[in-house]
Amino acid sequence: MSGLADKVVLVTGAGRGTGRVHCERFADEGADIIMVDHVDAADELRDTAHRVEQRGRRAVGGTADVADLAAVTAAVDDGVGKLGRLDVVVANAGIHSPGGPAWQITPQDWQRTIDVNLTGVWHTVRAGLPHIGPDGGSVVIISSTNGLRGTAGTAHYTASKHAVVGLARTLANELGPRSIRVNTVHPGAVATPMVRNAATYKRLRPDLDNPTEADAAEVLTARNLLPVPWVESVDVANAVVFLASNHARYITGAQLVVDAGLTQKTT
Repeated sequence: MSGLADKVVLVTGAGRGTGRVHCERFADEGADIIMVDHVDAADELRDTAHRVEQRGRRAVGGTADVADLAAVTAAVDDGVGKLGRLDVVVANAGIHSPGGPAWQITPQDWQRTIDVNLTGVWHTVRAGLPHIGPDGGSVVIISSTNGLRGTAGTAHYTASKHAVVGLARTLANELGPRSIRVNTVHPGAVATPMVRNAATYKRLRPDLDNPTEADAAEVLTARNLLPVPWVESVDVANAVVFLASNHARYITGAQLVVDAGLTQKTT
């Protein structure tokens, strides 16, 4: 058994993409969900809540920019007040703004990426930890393969995703005595709008005037050990659910990679 039945899970970036699938998978395991996303995703949050409720579980949604500590704290406090407890924190919210050589990234893009992808994770954990009870719990931080390796043209994103690994390792040391485990998940390309869009296709195939998804998929497939261009959101969510569950009860301070072999390919 996963041990997640009747637990309460906080998920940021819950309105769309992989964040929504995290909520669905935890609901499948019998958990209730505190959902947080930016105000622009309010409609999507309601849809995620409906999907959770269809699975017979409760969902409470709150809008907050994770870069705003007071807003995140208020949303988490409200959710715990309504659902009664908190057992798992999934710091999922993140952005990937246009890049380029490190010296050409604008200060605004750099700062916003750090504010969301690093400081936003710290805010999420800071807001959630006071609510985790004496029996302990789990924190899962979504990093990236860019948290394990460098990639040209993504200095701001790669720096932020490396940084959350250091944060997670430190938290694992600090929270172990409270029986709270802290781990990171490192997806490669995931079949979400963050990857499946015209700008990404152009970045992957600059030799073509109007590259298609198939053109981009060819490049992505060549990067992986397994013959696929990307993983699905549910593959990442399954890893997150595993790390939050009793099946991973002695795993902490670890990095779980879900990338079809991207980081292991040598040629």
